[in-house]
Amino acid sequence: MKIVAQVKLLPASAHDADALAATLRACNRAANAASEVAFAKNLKRRNGLQDAVYHQVKADFDLGAQAAVRTITKVCDAYATLKANIRAGNYGPEGSKRRARAEAKPIGFREASAQPFDDRMLTWNLDQRSVSIWTVAGRLKGIPFACSDEATRLLASRKGESDLVLRDGMFFLYATIDIPEPEGYEPDGFLGVDLGIVNIATTSDGRIMSGRQVNRYRQRKRDLRTKLQKKRTKSAARALKRNRHKEARYATQRNHIIAKKLVAHAERTSRGIGLEDLTGIRQRVTAKKDKRARLHSWAFAQLGTFIEYKARRAGVPVVRVDPRNTSRQCSECRHTHRTNRVTQARFVCRSCGTVLHADHNGSRNIAHRADAAWQRGAVNRPSTT
Repeated sequence: MKIVAQVKLLPASAHDADALAATLRACNRAANAASEVAFAKNLKRRNGLQDAVYHQVKADFDLGAQAAVRTITKVCDAYATLKANIRAGNYGPEGSKRRARAEAKPIGFREASAQPFDDRMLTWNLDQRSVSIWTVAGRLKGIPFACSDEATRLLASRKGESDLVLRDGMFFLYATIDIPEPEGYEPDGFLGVDLGIVNIATTSDGRIMSGRQVNRYRQRKRDLRTKLQKKRTKSAARALKRNRHKEARYATQRNHIIAKKLVAHAERTSRGIGLEDLTGIRQRVTAKKDKRARLHSWAFAQLGTFIEYKARRAGVPVVRVDPRNTSRQCSECRHTHRTNRVTQARFVCRSCGTVLHADHNGSRNIAHRADAAWQRGAVNRPSTT
């Protein structure tokens, strides 16, 4: 499986930082020039586009040979991604305005967009925690980086490209690493996980991970943004810029912690994990005006992704199930009716009288459905050799 290790570059001088920023600008300007040719001449494959623009982007943007090749490849990859998204319907059906806009112009690259570097352009020294990197101002040697011990261990098995990213005035390298997946096992049942807004995750064992702290943090940040936007001063603009990613980083950290706990619990009890397939939930669910911000800031997709990749690393099976009526169905007698869900937190079965926390009842239904899908063989089972 592929995972991504992130390291933060620590340029020792303003010259080094300026050289890295200038490199990103030059590569992305070259990418825009190549993209216009690719769009105008319909050269979306690397060999054809490289023959057409290689010498031009080298000369016009002062790029090295390998930097020019990687820039052209980035353009072709962007068009391949656009084509795949159009085929998947992510830009709407044929004839829709959004799809027409996407197909009507060349793909553009911001000046700070990520740039891939291969082993000819970037050398890692893990013992000294530094890199040597090509730039338009020459090769910079001994640029220190900071990362966790876990990331350093993963980087030892790194192969292939790494991406240079400029974010909030800081430089990062993202390295994609292939690691072997552990052998899977036959689960002894499933741990159902109900994802929600009030309670971020509730397990079929009755463990509730409240979203109160995250929701309060989000509300505090929204109030702060509203207050600063009304001021319309330079200092308020600077404060907005400082705070613009804090909310997302906080939610990401909480999702990592929750996912790690869930996977560890499932692994310890030799069970798989059952999750709801919530694809398109925002389009299907309506919310009152004062609740829309909470609905659309709900990071359920990110949490589900974190659970899946951490489970793959641990060899824990994950099954996605249909979420319909999980909140209305009794997990004891399977009676389904909308009046079973008395309130947001209370479930009372009108047939057998079972009383449970509503999210706990839903997670038990998810566990039953995941187990049934696994027994039917309706999911891809891991190898158990």
